[in-house]
Amino acid sequence: MDGQVLNGGNSTTVVRVGGTVHRVTGSWTPAVHELLRALREAGVYEVPEPLGFDDLGREVLSFLPGDVGNYPLPDWLWAPAILDDTGKLLRRIHDASVPLVGRDLPWSLPRHEPEEVICHNDVAPYNMTFSGGRVTGLFDFDTASPGPRIWDLAYLVYRLAPLGEDAGIDITLDERLARLDRLVGAYGLPFRRGEVLDTVAARLLDLATYTDGRLRQTGNLEFGDHAAMYRRDAAYAETLSLLM
Repeated sequence: MDGQVLNGGNSTTVVRVGGTVHRVTGSWTPAVHELLRALREAGVYEVPEPLGFDDLGREVLSFLPGDVGNYPLPDWLWAPAILDDTGKLLRRIHDASVPLVGRDLPWSLPRHEPEEVICHNDVAPYNMTFSGGRVTGLFDFDTASPGPRIWDLAYLVYRLAPLGEDAGIDITLDERLARLDRLVGAYGLPFRRGEVLDTVAARLLDLATYTDGRLRQTGNLEFGDHAAMYRRDAAYAETLSLLM
């Protein structure tokens, strides 16, 4: 079956065939499909619809049209409306996922306490679609697992405030913190700056450990570079938290 290999995402090869996307499955795929169905049944149509499997055993999902936020990020992606859209969409996804918390489902990543929602665990522009300067979709739920709301929100802050050294935008610290506040405000729960920054640091250290494992598995030295960057960014977030 021919198809177009898609950019975006951060894991497996993805092939578009017409209005569908075909991806290699894993032991976690049944859990992800159940999550996607639950989200769409709750009215969150910005996520892919699971459509079964193809003749090669790959999962088949509906294709989300739009531009993917691949790095280096375009200037329009830093607009305040993107912060509003992503914060509100993440809140809707989290709220709709609550019925799956506590279920014995085969998630790909470890659970994190407290188990409040099903976290996407990689909410970032490269896993989103955009159209007309607005967020239209979120995909690649393969790394989803139960965890606290702030775990996902903190990583989104890391990507969009932004707090990473590879962000590619030259703004002041005050502007970054204002963007953090706006994103948290759009999510709609009163998380404090220091609380968010502490979670950014914890999230990045967890990601660095995971990336170390990918380096050992693949021998790809880029994973080592990424892990080192995550640790530097975690230290920066910890420093900012002490200033709050």
